[in-house]
Amino acid sequence: MPPRPNGLARAAVRFKPSSFVGTFVALLLTAAVVSGCGLLLQTGLTASVPPDRYAGAPVVVAADQQVHATVGQGPERETLSAALPDRARLDASFVHAAARASGAARAVADVSYPVRDAAGTPLTASGWGSTAFTGARLASGTAPGPDEVVLGGDRARTGERVTFDTPLGRRTFTISGTTGTPGVWFTDAQALALSGHPRTVDAIAVLPAPGTDPGTLAAEVDRALRGTAEVLTGDDRSLAEGPALPAAKELLVALGGSFGGIATLVAVFTAACTVALSVGQRSREFALLRAIGATPRQLRRSIATEALLLAPLAGALGCLPGLALASWWFGQLRDKGAVPPGIRLDTGPLPYVAAVLIVVLAALGAGLAASRRPSRIAPGSALAEAQTERRAIGRVRTVLGVAAAAGGTTLAGVAASSSGEDAANAALGVVMLFMLAVALLGPLIARLSATAFGLPLQAAGAPGHLAAANSRANARRLASALTPIVLATSFASTLVLLHASTDRATEHQQRAGVVADHVVTARAGLPVDAAARAARLPGVTAAVAVQHTGVLLPDRDTGFRSATALAVSADPRPVLDLDVRTGSLAGLRPGTIAVDANLADAVGVHPGERLPLRLPDGRTASPRVVATYGRGLGLAEVTLPAADLAGHRSDPYADELLVRGGTPNHLAALGTVTDAAGRAAAQSRDREVNAWANTTMAAVLGGFAAIAAANTLVMTVLARRRELRTLRLVGTTRRQVLRMIHWESIVVGVAGTVLGGTIALTTLVPMTHGLTGEGPYLPPLLTGSFGAAALLLALISTSLPARALLRWGG
Repeated sequence: MPPRPNGLARAAVRFKPSSFVGTFVALLLTAAVVSGCGLLLQTGLTASVPPDRYAGAPVVVAADQQVHATVGQGPERETLSAALPDRARLDASFVHAAARASGAARAVADVSYPVRDAAGTPLTASGWGSTAFTGARLASGTAPGPDEVVLGGDRARTGERVTFDTPLGRRTFTISGTTGTPGVWFTDAQALALSGHPRTVDAIAVLPAPGTDPGTLAAEVDRALRGTAEVLTGDDRSLAEGPALPAAKELLVALGGSFGGIATLVAVFTAACTVALSVGQRSREFALLRAIGATPRQLRRSIATEALLLAPLAGALGCLPGLALASWWFGQLRDKGAVPPGIRLDTGPLPYVAAVLIVVLAALGAGLAASRRPSRIAPGSALAEAQTERRAIGRVRTVLGVAAAAGGTTLAGVAASSSGEDAANAALGVVMLFMLAVALLGPLIARLSATAFGLPLQAAGAPGHLAAANSRANARRLASALTPIVLATSFASTLVLLHASTDRATEHQQRAGVVADHVVTARAGLPVDAAARAARLPGVTAAVAVQHTGVLLPDRDTGFRSATALAVSADPRPVLDLDVRTGSLAGLRPGTIAVDANLADAVGVHPGERLPLRLPDGRTASPRVVATYGRGLGLAEVTLPAADLAGHRSDPYADELLVRGGTPNHLAALGTVTDAAGRAAAQSRDREVNAWANTTMAAVLGGFAAIAAANTLVMTVLARRRELRTLRLVGTTRRQVLRMIHWESIVVGVAGTVLGGTIALTTLVPMTHGLTGEGPYLPPLLTGSFGAAALLLALISTSLPARALLRWGG
């Protein structure tokens, strides 16, 4: 009677659990990575926070805080969206339309913006009408009239005169009343006039008439506005309070989606390799089953059943560390200010279900693929073939491996000829294709590596000779150990060295680009007339106020691409050296723009042409390009006059004042004074968040690959129990066996480091050239640490199980 597949599978898992431990660990780690990234993605898609400012307004009308573009043609057309760099506003005429909606008692045009008192303390200014939904109440005095203000705080006294720095400059008002709530309130008309954008409002708060349901009112308001604005209720009202929530959602989607997609591919790829290795190590067992009459179908069903027994449990248990990973990562993002405090990690079941399903499919697919040959071989030949390693790797596998290597080489050439983000995006495909080639051509690569690195081992005595012979004769086993080492080295070094290269280039460009003698900053922003006031000081020859922001540029593939922007109040040449490549900054005036050379190449624009873009608040503009320059990474990718941004930023004040000439003592009245070196140091601290993000991604991906590599190495050693026992029986000493294992580990570690480093370098060269215009920066200590880590990982992961086997086996 032929063996029953389900019984075979259960018996194998029950009586030989050691054969499945490595597979179980690999599947568990895969589920952890998939579920962790999935939780971040899910949170980015569903994130919401309770409204703060608009908590007392049941219905809020706001502009769409995203821009939308249609890409592709025909059936492939799709609409893509991108979050705005700043807050989008509504035309003030919408207030009257909202007020006429059925069931509306009142519609309040809301604006809020920062002002500074005489001591430089930042305060939030609003119109008095906003008290209808914010809850602020008079403690004394009356509501404000023209040129009057209601001031919050204990020190305010009615009748006193108070001066504020506003977006329109310094203004003096009479205090008409006080409140117990911090802030400044003007009349609605004056608040709008002083905002710097008198024709647009932040949002419209619609208050319902008695007995009107908010849902019904929202529908009526939407009908009155004819769908030209977003009508928000519930937690969605927080979307009208600024760009923090949309930016956080975009970040979480990028981490969980983009990085998570790569991490998932790597995890599934590694798990599949581990499953295939486990099946391959049991070739003798399958040969015996074939010899006693098991059919190919029964063997395949047995392996499929083993996957279904192990994978669901491994996937379910892996979701626990996945939750821990996502919770830690999300908490770090919140602590660093990248995610608003009100957002909570969404721990809904979908990522867990997806992780378990992916793990099951990966295990099932890899097991069936690996069982294809042992199940098809003739029973009479099964035992004979199980004793020796098959040297050929199959035509299909060879063709696919050569194609992947050719594709990686071609894509590397494309990346080298591209610039900016195009080069970076192409380079990501390079590492994936080369890794696929290593996996498919692993035995061939391992045999070549064993030959090359095995030659020096001949001089290491009997252990070295044994290690060289073993490596050549068992290339498939060597390939199984080599692939995860290459994976860990290539991915981790690519991420870490990419950041090191871009950070170094950024710092160099920042230090070389700022030629001002003094840099003035203020915690609450500089007064709008700071440049004019500085220019009047003794010895000052140039003073330029600078605002840091962002714009969106159209992109044919992704809809929009973001670009950092620098808005200057005057000719930047006395204080900034942008390294002009073409054109001249002398023509930089309202309606014009200067663009980083890499960005100009990517979007295909040259001096004299128009560059369509979206300003920070989403308004369209098409300035004429007057110059391209080379220090966009360290300064900004586009430079434009500050006049073109007037009314298009939530914060109207300059971030920095760059001054040529003068003395720090005179400038101290405007804010904190430093020099170009101090500014570069401050910018370096700002880059710490990016450094942390890159290091974290490298740790997650590289750590997973390293654990997978250790797991695979342990599996390969434990599978050699018979071989090590035979060596001991023929007279090889325990020390010689261990030294043989050590030499084999060195071959694996060195070969893996060389291959992984080559793949990383092939990826980094076009990537860093496109992003920085320079070659990759390879710090000796950091670069050497990757090789040392790979070698140490190989030695520990092989010597410990080998010692255990020799201790148990004699």
